[in-house]
Parts: sequence; structure tokens; C-alpha cells
Amino acid sequence: MNAPGGSTTLRIMTWNIHGGVGPDGRYSLERITETIERLSPDVLALQEVDSRRRMSQSPFALLREAVGEHGIEAKSISTSDGDYGQMLVSRCPLNAIDVHDITHANREPRRAIETEVQCAHGRLRVVATHFGLSIAERRTQAKRLVAIARRHPVATVMLGDFNDWFWPGSLRDALRRELPGRTRHATFPSWLPMLRLDRIFCWPPHILQRSFVDRHAWRASDHLPVVADIVVE
Repeated sequence: MNAPGGSTTLRIMTWNIHGGVGPDGRYSLERITETIERLSPDVLALQEVDSRRRMSQSPFALLREAVGEHGIEAKSISTSDGDYGQMLVSRCPLNAIDVHDITHANREPRRAIETEVQCAHGRLRVVATHFGLSIAERRTQAKRLVAIARRHPVATVMLGDFNDWFWPGSLRDALRRELPGRTRHATFPSWLPMLRLDRIFCWPPHILQRSFVDRHAWRASDHLPVVADIVVE
């Protein structure tokens, strides 16, 4: 999408898809892909992508096809049944790819995907992640992400499921000092959203033009997707 002054507006989206299982307990990647196609993101971060099922094609491949040809998979758990993790998909080319291991102690393996999106009018640095469930785990992971966020060679977006619902001294306080533009939408549980677990942060703050959640997607996952329109100059 072209914006005034020789800039480009990219639609950025983050969604924890809960392995493709909705609140009704039904597994349906079709509901996930239909939502993605309707919202039409240029850059998409997905968490809890799970291929540990018997199927003819991996959900990593199916979900990548829903957006574009450029993608990064960060599989944190691999078994004989398949893989589990997150992915970042883009319509634009991706460069300078780095997958960071942000696992804390003996907790579930966690990753952060860092890359640069090369669009028509410039570059956008993107970091996609999925934080852990314990407070100590999230604090350690926040420190890692803040260190990454402090490098500002170009406009930066950090997005994902941060699993944080505490305000006093929360990791969001640390992240928003480095990435002051941010979304504030309740996303969990999808059928009655009260917690702001899923976020999009950015620097500089003015590149965040608008953001919203898609309440129509509540049947597809226990999280709602967050969408933001970002200007790249």
C-alpha cells in the first residue's frame, strides 16, 4: 500500500493460533487461513503453530502460502510426530535473518525471530516472539528483547504473544521505553477478551498509523489477532 510522500504502508499482524484449535475444541486450519486472507497482512507473525498431527501437508507450509513466498520458521519443539513453534511470513523479501534462543532455565523452549523486511520504499526491522508463562521467565526474556530493540538502524517493530498481564514493573514498561509506539488491545480469551497478551511495539512511535483486533476471529483460536498499519519511509 502506497502512502503520501514516497512511503509505504505495511499491514503487520500477530496471532497466537493455538495450534489451529478454537474455543469449541475443533481443529480447523481453514478458519485460520480464511481470517488471514480476509485481513490480508503484508507481514504476519504466528505463534503456537503445531504440525504434530497426521495430515497431508504441514501447517507451516499451508500458513506460509496464505501470505507470501518469504517465511521463517522457528520450531522450538521437534518430535517424531512433528514440530511446534512460531513463524514469520512476509510478502516482501527478508534479509539479515537471526533466530534467537530466549529459553529460560528449564522452561519450555522459546525463540525470537529477527529480520529486515525489504519493501519498495525502505526497510523495516521486525522481531517476532512468544514469551513464557512464568514471571521470572518473562523478565529474562524481556531483557534479551530490550537489548535487541536498542539497535535502531531502521524503523523497528516487535510483536507477538508476550503473555504479560501485570502492569507494575511489567516487561511492557521495559519494552515501551525502547519501542514507545504500541497497541493496547485485549486479546485473550478470544470469546471475552480481557487480557492484553498480544502486542505490537514500534520505534519511532509515529510509524504506527492505526491498529485493531479482529473480533470475528474468536472461533478460530483462544487469542484474537492484532493488526497494525505501519508506515515505512
